[in-house]
Amino acid sequence: MVTRFRSAARLTGGGVLLWSLLGRLPNAMCPIGTLLLVTRNTDSVWRGSVVAGALAVGQAVGGPLVGRLADRRGQRTVGLVAAAVNAVAIVALVTASEAGLPLPWQIAPAALIGLSVPLVGPLSRSRWVRLADGETELTSSMLSLDGIVDEVSFTTGPALVGLLATLASPAAGLLTAAALVGVCASLFALHPTATRGAVGAGADVRPSGRLTSAPYVLLLAGVALLGACFGSVQVGVTATTDTLGQPGAAGLLYGFMGFTSAFAGIATAALPARWELPLRLRAGTVLLCSASVLLLFSGGSVAALAAAIGCLGVAIAPQMITMFGLVERTVPTARLGEAMAALVSAIILAQSAGTFLGGWAADNVGPTAPFRITVAAAVAALLLAAFTATDHRYHRRDDPSDVPPATSSATSSDVLPDTPPDVSPGGGGGAATGGGPIPKSAPSAGKDSPKEMEPTHRLREEDEEPVQPSRA
Repeated sequence: MVTRFRSAARLTGGGVLLWSLLGRLPNAMCPIGTLLLVTRNTDSVWRGSVVAGALAVGQAVGGPLVGRLADRRGQRTVGLVAAAVNAVAIVALVTASEAGLPLPWQIAPAALIGLSVPLVGPLSRSRWVRLADGETELTSSMLSLDGIVDEVSFTTGPALVGLLATLASPAAGLLTAAALVGVCASLFALHPTATRGAVGAGADVRPSGRLTSAPYVLLLAGVALLGACFGSVQVGVTATTDTLGQPGAAGLLYGFMGFTSAFAGIATAALPARWELPLRLRAGTVLLCSASVLLLFSGGSVAALAAAIGCLGVAIAPQMITMFGLVERTVPTARLGEAMAALVSAIILAQSAGTFLGGWAADNVGPTAPFRITVAAAVAALLLAAFTATDHRYHRRDDPSDVPPATSSATSSDVLPDTPPDVSPGGGGGAATGGGPIPKSAPSAGKDSPKEMEPTHRLREEDEEPVQPSRA
């Protein structure tokens, strides 16, 4: 497992992993930072919730749009523009709130923050899948590594905002987020991996191929149910710890859930190859459902709640890694960024719905009532996976839509001239050639293949560095 993580890290380079981590921290900092800032300045939780809600809706709407633009124009250009707009919007929100401007003047920049999120997380996953070049084990290692980075940012972001709000003010937390997104998200966009293996990088390529296939819609439903679990659990933990007289324990429990989730993400990379992704999805939903049931009996003490939350965390990262891995099989390579972003939007919208329903349940039924919503969502996820997650439905396909258009910047390193654009079996949807299919006449990459026929971004044997791409 350590060797596989080393291979994944060598494929990307350590620097871009750091920029990926720091660049996605603002996405975890801004929702809670906005709520704290506006609530403090208006002395109204409702107003803070309205502004934070505008941010969430903006992100749910803007995520797929930014992802589609990144697929069409390239991650570098779109990432740089989004990072700049996002940083300016955060500063504008802080300025409007600190100046005591009317609520619409605070809602507008909050919505812009959501619309312009640089999507470092989804674009990272899209980038890693392309760099993995269709190799199953390497793809799994890359997604596991990215899952760990995601969990670290998920738990560190809110904690950092809370610390800065305590030591200075909520504005300090948001301004720190603006600095991180302006610098680190830009460095992530500028890294050479942004164009390595990308379809039509730097050119105006219209992503082809159908995105809303039946398997992809099922994945959207699956991550939405997982998002509903997130939202209801957060409300349930907050309400239960408050009832137990230890409201400060809620943040620690969130952090513990992130820790167990990250640990499970690491362990996922060690699963044997015979455990195919559909099987992992079915097994993961069983674990998710079992852990959610434990929450119903955890309201008596913080220790019992911590044990249940820890078990729930073990189910989260494997589920996320598995579903993002299945996306690579179900959508055209040229639309991976848009597809990953849409999954994140589904999580955000469902999490908001889970939070709303959980809040109503906590106020009208009891502090542990939100966990009933968690169980209902987990049971629905289990049934969905049990009846739909099959190897036949999520088979690796040959995707002719990945052929770069004649007007794109595809070169001879993508598709050989005068060669029929047929995809060779097992080509992983053409990912091995940076988005284009492998022609039938082209020899398969291996130690006996001519050097010029090797994929330019495939990881070589032993400890060699990856070959530099033939195009910028």
